[in-house]
Amino acid sequence: MRKDRLYFFTFLAITLIFILIASVSVEYFIKVSANQFLQTQLESSKREAREIASLIGSQLANGVDKEVVIQNVQSSIGNSNTENGFICMFDWSGKEVCHPDKTRVGQQVSPNQSFISSINDGVSSEDFYDVLMDKKAIGGIRNYQDGENTSEIIYLAPVPNSDWIIGAHANMGKISDQIADLRGKFYSIFLIMGFAIVLGSVITARLIGSAYEKRLEMKNQRLESEVFNLAKLNTDLSSYQQKVSVQSSAEPKEVLGDKGKKRILTYTRNELLPVATNEIAYIFTESTITYVVDIHGKQSTSNNSLDDLYSSLDEHYFFRANRQVIVAISAIKRIIKYGNNQLKILVQPDSDFDIIISKNRAAEFKSWLNG
Repeated sequence: MRKDRLYFFTFLAITLIFILIASVSVEYFIKVSANQFLQTQLESSKREAREIASLIGSQLANGVDKEVVIQNVQSSIGNSNTENGFICMFDWSGKEVCHPDKTRVGQQVSPNQSFISSINDGVSSEDFYDVLMDKKAIGGIRNYQDGENTSEIIYLAPVPNSDWIIGAHANMGKISDQIADLRGKFYSIFLIMGFAIVLGSVITARLIGSAYEKRLEMKNQRLESEVFNLAKLNTDLSSYQQKVSVQSSAEPKEVLGDKGKKRILTYTRNELLPVATNEIAYIFTESTITYVVDIHGKQSTSNNSLDDLYSSLDEHYFFRANRQVIVAISAIKRIIKYGNNQLKILVQPDSDFDIIISKNRAAEFKSWLNG
């Protein structure tokens, strides 16, 4: 149950983070893409207005009659007001001369239809985008008295050799629909991507969590096994010590068996001190000096090496823990795990150093305790 709640809260957290990131980034991407689209529309409309104005000016300069020019222009732009942008032509008084909608010809151009204030005035895609967003917000780009106005003049180009002006219109409804469609596609993409990311993240987290749990379970099993083995080892230690104690009580003269010396000769300063082997707790070397510690914690030195001493002791009661230490069974207080498959012997009296049995000698030590 706890795992399911953990995965559920992980799903919620990732979803919330994605929503926060997506809510900011999706609007940014929409605006950037819309600005690129509007910039293309603006440049196309400006180029078309300039080219048509130049073409009409050339025709007038070549003596083509104005009526013929008007007819040609009207014929070429007819019904083009259903596209994103279209061209119209009016005179300096604001009277429509040519318009895709023939019913508009002869009418006065409303000032509200122009997004610009003067000839060749520029308009950026950012301003254009803001106007479109305002339209969505308040219901209209301008406060048109005539609700049928759906276009905006975005560029003016004067016709040479005449009093005509070419106006480049932007079909706001058409462009707004395309931007809305773009917005919908972006939200759909982010929704699909978000679902895939969140689901993939949760699945990945679950797989990683499951793998970690399996490793943890195996580690716990190994730990339980090691604890069991240590418990058994300390039980064997206690049994062996009791066995030694019984033998010591039953045969006081044969405490150490027939093998080994009954005592060894040591030194304390300039004084000779024989130490009974049944009173030795452990023997160790340090800086080439051999030290003997008895069960009372008293320390003395020996002229013999650790190898010589170990060869003279009963191997049933003394164990060579490592190159530096020989320990007596009666001095072992506790055995604990140390490092990687190593054992650490705690002795009484306490030692100033760690008595470590390497993993190579651990099996031999266990066998010794079972002996």
